Amino acid sequence: MSFFISNAHASTAGAAPAGGGMEMLIMLGIFGLVFYFLIYRPQAKRVKEHKDLMGALSKGDEVLTTGGLIGKIQKVSDDKDFVVMALNDQTNVTVQKASVSAVLPKGTMKSL
Repeated sequence: MSFFISNAHASTAGAAPAGGGMEMLIMLGIFGLVFYFLIYRPQAKRVKEHKDLMGALSKGDEVLTTGGLIGKIQKVSDDKDFVVMALNDQTNVTVQKASVSAVLPKGTMKSL
């Protein structure tokens, strides 16, 4: 039977040292930096910009909501975080400040 299968012999040399600890820490540090610069930092920047946008809303601004509505702000409620928007001369809508996605240039509603 040993004709088809070779005999196994024990190795007399010592086992290789397990020196992978430092390389693992370096790789973990690199992954942490990649996560910070590609994921966390851009998202934090977008959140800050949106928070600044919500704080700067004032009466008369023309805004676009995340639902696609375009209107002019009629009333800003600071304590409740709501905004009353005029879609046209007869229709007013109350929306949350967080749903405002962009402030449009003056005169945008008239050009539509």
